[in-house]
Amino acid sequence: MSKVFAQAGAAQWVELAPGNRRRVLIHTSEMMQVEFAFDAGAIGALHSHPHVQVSYVAEGRFEVTIDGVTETVSTGGSFIVPSGLVHGVRALEAGRLVDVFTPARADFL
Repeated sequence: MSKVFAQAGAAQWVELAPGNRRRVLIHTSEMMQVEFAFDAGAIGALHSHPHVQVSYVAEGRFEVTIDGVTETVSTGGSFIVPSGLVHGVRALEAGRLVDVFTPARADFL
């Protein structure tokens, strides 16, 4: 049986790069929720993956690039990354993203 509840602070942070870390909040094989935290100026490098991703800006302001198009997204905003598109972010100020992936990112576990 899959975990159906996740309590605040239960997941551990994983350092990805200077000023950039993530923690998997909850997941099944079909879906995963992940929190990313960025220091001001930190980069989420351009990359792609086969998963569909939807991201919510929980805090801060980010320059988001998806398939060569860049837009600034601030607290309360969202964006979707379709499967296979190259995307990345730059934190214009310290902030957090909450991402949902489908299917789950096995590489994060």
